Amino acid sequence: MLILKGPYNPIQTGAMKADYDVHPRSNIGLDYLGLENNQEVYWNLNPSELYEHAILHGEAILTKDHALLVHTGKFTGRSPKDKFVVEQDSIQDDIDWGPINQPTSEEVFDRLYNKVTEYLANKRLFVKDVFAGADENNRLNVRVVSEVAYHALFAHNMFIRPSDEELSVHEPEFTVLAAPFFEADPAIDGTRTSTFILCNFEKKIILIGGTMYSGEVKKGIFAVMNYLLPKKGVMAMHCSANHDENGKTAVFFGLSGTGKTTLSADPDKTLIGDDEHGWSDDGVFNFEGGCYAKTINLSQESEPMIYATTRMPGTILENVVLDDNREPDFTDVSLTQNTRCSYPIHFIPNASDTGKGNHPENIIFLTCDAFGILPPISRLTPEQAMYHFISGYTAKVAGTERGVTEPEATFSACFGSPFMPLHPTVYAELLAEKIRKHEAKVWLVNTGWTGGVYGVGSRMKLSFTRKMLSQAIDGDLEDVEYVKDPIFGFQVPIQVEGVPSKLLIPRYTWEDAHEYDKKAKQLAQMFVNNFEQFKDNCSTEILSAAPRILS
Repeated sequence: MLILKGPYNPIQTGAMKADYDVHPRSNIGLDYLGLENNQEVYWNLNPSELYEHAILHGEAILTKDHALLVHTGKFTGRSPKDKFVVEQDSIQDDIDWGPINQPTSEEVFDRLYNKVTEYLANKRLFVKDVFAGADENNRLNVRVVSEVAYHALFAHNMFIRPSDEELSVHEPEFTVLAAPFFEADPAIDGTRTSTFILCNFEKKIILIGGTMYSGEVKKGIFAVMNYLLPKKGVMAMHCSANHDENGKTAVFFGLSGTGKTTLSADPDKTLIGDDEHGWSDDGVFNFEGGCYAKTINLSQESEPMIYATTRMPGTILENVVLDDNREPDFTDVSLTQNTRCSYPIHFIPNASDTGKGNHPENIIFLTCDAFGILPPISRLTPEQAMYHFISGYTAKVAGTERGVTEPEATFSACFGSPFMPLHPTVYAELLAEKIRKHEAKVWLVNTGWTGGVYGVGSRMKLSFTRKMLSQAIDGDLEDVEYVKDPIFGFQVPIQVEGVPSKLLIPRYTWEDAHEYDKKAKQLAQMFVNNFEQFKDNCSTEILSAAPRILS
């Protein structure tokens, strides 16, 4: 925890306290949470006010350029094994129960909830009323209540900010209640560790304790949206999105670290959003009002727009190391490789004013292939698209989750299974329906390794990936020659302007072609083994898109 306290605190002395009481707020207080008697509650403070609180109360310090630096303590990533959904009759048949959507009882929730509200009863609280969803017909009224100002500023950056008029009538439909400094007793409270993230769909509360990491706030609400929207026929997607000057929209699926934020932040495109979207009958819409970008090895040369946000007051830097001049060192991973920055989306100069786009003409599946087997770009049939969407092959990137120290090959259904409460086939069928209806093209793009496995080969150059994607989206790859991958079956272009032809066919990049063949068969078998859990719910057409294990 960063400590920065001076001898004079204008907030504590009351010199500015009156200024904090004038912000718009609804007539819905905190009584529904059992916190109606708290004496120090700050409602909907603006960023400068939250800055003051975060600094004066030891949560953060300023960087050289007046961004806010927060160190989140021992947890610098999500804690997926400590996340639970409360079992209730109303959702019992909907939830895809298992190691991702772990069940817990109402008794466990109620006992912890009572302990947390008792703990918070005499604490300073920060409340932010916001929206999740740029589409007025599909948005969720969200309230974030936390004992730290940092969470309120994060909510201000990451969610959609209501107008003063909207704030005055805001009625929370889901509440995040965060007590980062409260720790559970697993032996008594029924948790796995002292950390817990509990979602109660009937009480419409996400209860967070024992972790300061703000990603739990964001992803908790994302999971709620992923439960609610498909029931309305709206596709919920872990993707970024942008559109060109003609309104041609592209969406980018992928887990953290695969390039969703980086590749969607194209200076020649309008950014709709970088992580979470819905696809309704009217088109694509962002869930968020901000971006949460990884900053490991961030540079002005490679990602100028994201880099520029780290120099702006209002941006939060998480777990970044500063030099003696308080300049961020994005190459220093001594705290974590999951260093990040959170900023309002309008900090990106070409961000959409509405957070909305047309029906996508191109859908890109991003994978970080640690085996170095998949081509840098390939075109998928509709059946292959469904197969690879349900498979969700990628690699967990170091630092994104606790305990992951180097990339690990993994399968994450829908390219976001940690945030999907429903069965993967629900999302896959919705996506397939929309792809067919709007005739979208689907591409698989490998942003991982080439020329060998992780540790032997090299990471795909961002400049090459950008060129391939740009030409695919612009339609320049329509008339080039393709070859069929003998194992995975997708179509691989043999020529992309500005990209070495050798790079397009992964087998040619390996020193030992026989070793490539061996690893390719291993990866194909991993796909087949993983898909066993889904095959009973999939059509013959989708099953036919599985890779072929050659003898």
